Amino acid sequence: MAQTEVANDVKIEDIGPCLKKITITIPAEKVNEQMESSLAMVSMEAQLPGFRPGRAPKRLIQKKFGSVIESEARNQLVSSAYAEAIEENKLRVIGEPDGSAMKDLEVEAGQPVKVELQVEVAPEFELPELDGIEVKKPLIEVTDARVEDQLERVKNNEGSLEPQEKAELGDYCIGHGVLKDEQGEVVLDLPGAVIQVPKEKDGSGQILGVKVDDFGKQIGKPKAGDELTVKAVGPENHERVAVRGKPVKISFTVEQVQRIIPASEEDLVKNFGFEGIDQLKQSLKMRLEQRVMVEQQTAMRQQIARHLLDSIEFELPEKLTEGQASRNIQRAQMEMQYRGMDENTIEERVAEMRSSSKEVAQRELKLFFILNKVAQDMEVQVTEEEVYGRIAQMAAERGERPDELRQRLIRSNQINTLAQQVREHKAMDTILNKAKVEELDLEAYNKHFAKTEGVSEIDADKAE
Repeated sequence: MAQTEVANDVKIEDIGPCLKKITITIPAEKVNEQMESSLAMVSMEAQLPGFRPGRAPKRLIQKKFGSVIESEARNQLVSSAYAEAIEENKLRVIGEPDGSAMKDLEVEAGQPVKVELQVEVAPEFELPELDGIEVKKPLIEVTDARVEDQLERVKNNEGSLEPQEKAELGDYCIGHGVLKDEQGEVVLDLPGAVIQVPKEKDGSGQILGVKVDDFGKQIGKPKAGDELTVKAVGPENHERVAVRGKPVKISFTVEQVQRIIPASEEDLVKNFGFEGIDQLKQSLKMRLEQRVMVEQQTAMRQQIARHLLDSIEFELPEKLTEGQASRNIQRAQMEMQYRGMDENTIEERVAEMRSSSKEVAQRELKLFFILNKVAQDMEVQVTEEEVYGRIAQMAAERGERPDELRQRLIRSNQINTLAQQVREHKAMDTILNKAKVEELDLEAYNKHFAKTEGVSEIDADKAE
């Protein structure tokens, strides 16, 4: 007769919003079995004088490698028990469990083991009726002024860098930046960092992703070799909990001072292979018309997102964890890249996002959970072709080769974030297909959504 396996005793308690305490008692029989298994594994690999591997007496192995055996058995028992508890209770766990009590957990043959873990789980909620949502579509004209604005951006992007002895307003400094927290611990060490001297005297700026209101006053007009020290308060929504709302110190060694010299129209025409400036402007107009379509879709998706946020209530984790904050930042970066914003603008917006209120960060986290559920309920799937198509679209905006951008996203672990973005957009577009859409001219659209949280007004003269 087959021996019946003894089950773990599992108790799950709600201890806070989206926070559960899992208490698992592993019976002595399982502990003994795992201890024997761990002993056998160590015996096969252990090297003892006078014995071939796998031939040393178990009592000697136990005496010499007892702590290793206990550690191996503890890790195997806990990881297996945790996985079983999650699967059997269908918990939608977010991130890794808090196993701070693990370091004091002892495993002894013949004795049961009690494990206590805290885990964050996805919130539970129901979706409202999603058919027939009222949505406004802005009618955006690609004006000559907007084309000229885009031409100026291209001139700067394709311009040359001219070394300077001393920085003036708007110049760039390249160097080595180090961000330390209140205790002096290094949070970020970044060679090749770039800062821009504010374009206005004593204006605000950002350094290593931290927005500093009096940035210009603190750094002045540096030159190569200068050692800058910038004091600031850590953003409330920084990915690292240790710096949130706390004093931070940033050191920056200036290695180069560079000024962007815009490319001439003649150089642009020649480099891009156009017959004349009019043909270049026509090409820019076509690109802007494509971007207008993205802006219109973004504007309508923002309204869908706002409707979902206003219609659904559920509790979120009390604290924004490092993983959640990082996810918010990555989602925002990817969205801005999709909309064709340049890198400087993205860095400025990210710094502002880190400094935004807790409510804004919680709103982004709430939207993440909602859109994930919408995608699940609507069975939204994302193919490799769709992800690569989005990469090709973004690469065209940035003047990069799609394969190079794809490899960079993989190296920076952002490819999954991009796939998640495509999935979220498809989910919102599924809702949009059933919406009641009303077209409005830009003035009426901006008037309708003036100061509406979560829905941006649109500046027709800007390429963003």
